[in-house]
Amino acid sequence: MKKVAVFCGSSLGFSEVYKNDAIKLGNYFAENNIGLVYGGGKIGMMGVLADTIIDKKGEVIGVIPGLLRHEEVAHTNITEMIVTKTMSKRKVKISRLVDGYIALPGGFGTLDEIFEALTLGQLGIEQKPVGILNTNGFFNFLIKQLDVMVKEGYLKQSNKDMLIVSNSIDDLLMQMFNYKAPVMTKVINTVVS
Repeated sequence: MKKVAVFCGSSLGFSEVYKNDAIKLGNYFAENNIGLVYGGGKIGMMGVLADTIIDKKGEVIGVIPGLLRHEEVAHTNITEMIVTKTMSKRKVKISRLVDGYIALPGGFGTLDEIFEALTLGQLGIEQKPVGILNTNGFFNFLIKQLDVMVKEGYLKQSNKDMLIVSNSIDDLLMQMFNYKAPVMTKVINTVVS
């Protein structure tokens, strides 16, 4: 994986543990020559992650829709900033740039983007690893909801298993590097083509 998209909050949350893991992930990316592709913000978890990598002379590419590009929000000290016309074009651009996706704690936007990546994998449009860094059990209830979806017949276990979850950065990235996409069924191939 040469470039990884990281989706995370424009807030730092209420606990230092989230910020600390964003810093650790940024250091991991810089030390392992992994480029960051992210939402382009300078605030919250996004800003901490980008600043950590920039401070270590790593690559940071922001992809931001024009409507969010304000002085208060957009980072001005990153390797490259790509401005798109819409949120949907932003997702397509990020998808074309990266080899995998990671979610850190965040809100609606973080969930939207990580589930979009999972949906692309489920449909066989992409075969990239999708991971969650489950800092402080932040995503525990989300993972339980996925179990309910499997139990109630709305999600296949094999599709749930596409989501890589760990509370350790080293373990998460190791699993992502070793990821093998599931074989698509004839039904999925028919729907996609």
